[in-house]
Amino acid sequence: MDWGLFLTFLAACGAAAATGAMFQPGAWYDGLDKPSWTPPDWVFPTAWTALYILMAWSASRVAPLPGNGQALAFWALQIALNTLWTPVFFGLHRIGAGMVVILMLWAAVAATLVAFWRLDWIAGLMFAPYLLWVTIASALNFSVLRLNGVNPTPAE
Repeated sequence: MDWGLFLTFLAACGAAAATGAMFQPGAWYDGLDKPSWTPPDWVFPTAWTALYILMAWSASRVAPLPGNGQALAFWALQIALNTLWTPVFFGLHRIGAGMVVILMLWAAVAATLVAFWRLDWIAGLMFAPYLLWVTIASALNFSVLRLNGVNPTPAE
């Protein structure tokens, strides 16, 4: 493994993770109606830590390969959308806009998975848990939207 590449991609993931630290769910989110299958709070940082490591590792496998331009462009798009979702949903309290962002994120993650798979099937496989997690997160975002409306003001 090229540790320089891995650490560079991990730093990009760290920037995305920082939005989670800056825009935490808090009282607003706690006051929303959520589906019964909402994961417990401890699952989110645990899952994201593992996912960010896999995302960086997979990108560091693809980066030195010839013909990687589109794959890495998709990687850049998904990390940008990943970074955007938290401030939109938790910072601005825009559940509807969050839904739009997370659907674009899902498409970008799926495209990255396919593009990585074509270059290095192991790198593509490393993206599968991320696609599963974003699928679950999309369903949760949709459920919260359905239960609360686009821009609710819950009782705190």
